[in-house]
Order: sequence, then C-alpha cells, then structure tokens
Amino acid sequence: MKYSTLEVKYEGLIAHVVLNRPEAMNSMNPAFWTEFPAAVRAIDDEAKARVIIVSSTGKHFSAGMDLAVFLNMKEDFKGDPSRRAERMRRTVKMLQDSFTAIEEARMPVIGAVQGGAIGGAVDLLSACDMRYCTNDAFFSIKETQLGMTADVGTLQRLPKLIPIGMVKELAYTGRNFGAQEAQQLGFVNDVFESQDAMLEAVTKVAGQIAANSPLAVSGTKTMINYAVEHSVSESLDYMATWQAGMFHMEDVFTAMESQKAQQQPEFPPLHGAVKQMKS
Repeated sequence: MKYSTLEVKYEGLIAHVVLNRPEAMNSMNPAFWTEFPAAVRAIDDEAKARVIIVSSTGKHFSAGMDLAVFLNMKEDFKGDPSRRAERMRRTVKMLQDSFTAIEEARMPVIGAVQGGAIGGAVDLLSACDMRYCTNDAFFSIKETQLGMTADVGTLQRLPKLIPIGMVKELAYTGRNFGAQEAQQLGFVNDVFESQDAMLEAVTKVAGQIAANSPLAVSGTKTMINYAVEHSVSESLDYMATWQAGMFHMEDVFTAMESQKAQQQPEFPPLHGAVKQMKS
C-alpha cells in the first residue's frame, strides 16, 4: 500500500514507519490521520514484523497537527449546535483512534525522535512502548498556547509515564522540554548525539526484542498495559487467566534448547489477521 505522508520499510523482523513530509516538518495533515493507523494495523495484521519503529525525515520529528485539519474542522462549526457537537465528538474519537492503534498492535512500538515533537507528536509518542531521542530533540504540549485542550491522548497517557505535577506544568504552560529533561523525567529511555546513532541503537534494541518469542512479547505488552489501568490483584487474576489459554510449551522448549546449543532460537510468527468468514 502506498502512503502520501509516510513510508513503511522492513528490515528483517523490524518494520519501520517513517513520517515522510520533511518539507512540512512532518505535520499531521488530514491524510496522516487515516494513513498512520492503517499502516500500523496493516503491519499488525500481516504479523511479519515483531517490532515497529516510528521515526521521521528532516530536521524535526513532527510539528503536530497541520493547519488543514483545523480549517476542515472550522467548516463543521455551523448549523444545529447539538448535531455539530455530536459530529465534533466523532471527529475527536477518530483522531484518538489513530494513536490507540499503537497500543492495540500486538508488537512493541518504539518512537525515535529528532528535533521537535510538538502537540500531536507528543500524543503519538505517549502511546509508544518506548521512546528515544537525539540530544537536540525537544517536546511541547503546545495545545494550551493555541487556545485548546490537548485531546488525542497526551493528557490521558503522559500522567502514567512521568510525575503528574510535571505533566500539569508542561501542559498548562506549553513550554518546550528538551532531551535531557525528558530523560530525567523518564519520558525517553536514552539520548543520542545524532539521528544515525539513535536509529542504530534503536534498531539494535528492536533486534533484541524480535529475537524473543513473538507470543511471549505480545503477552508481556498486553499484561503491562493492563496493569497500568488496573489494580495488582486484578492484573494478577488476568495474568492467570491469560496463561491458562496462552501458555504452551513449544516456545519454552525452543528457547531452552537454543540456549543449551548456544544458538539463536527460531520462533514461528503470530498468525495474521483473522479473515472474514464466507457465508
């Protein structure tokens, strides 16, 4: 599938989703909001990749929401207020779903940031499993300075990643926070001198993940995400139920035998998308 706002490339078991509008600082135009979740879900459905890396081209990772999206929304603010409000709600839910696709993907998704990550870009990154950046990177919850409340996931996900007092400061002020502060807060895992060095390191991390059982990694992602939203007791109960259905010995034996032989284990891929049944 061809996209106008991004490119999808494969490197072995790693899929690279590359934002590819550098002339517009990878701003998120109307096409992006359908293409990005479609790309992530297509990778998940195909099940060839075991890790997804989201990176970009040009000086900046992304300038966030493109002006064209706001201009399109402006046209909706006409007519009956109740119908207008219902349409707005559906529009916001559609935008939110674009990044929920990251959480719903069975494989881990890693964000790799150079330059600015502004507004909607922080929403995207907050949904990723891990984040890495260059030392010139900076982040901004810009929406408050634009006269609106961030509505695509930052305010819901970021308080689970960094201290809530800092979330409030960053969101209320809209100020930039740089790579070192982002790492100190725990928003990014590591900081690198250049984009090339970052992508090399991130690809190495992705390779280590991809070498493990895709079923085990998918289960681990599911359990961690569940634990963020639930109590320890609820999470342990869900874990027990998950294992009752998902735990099988084939991958365990493969891993153990490979360790004995000091060889790289080869695990079968997850199944692809469930195809619609014919009547």
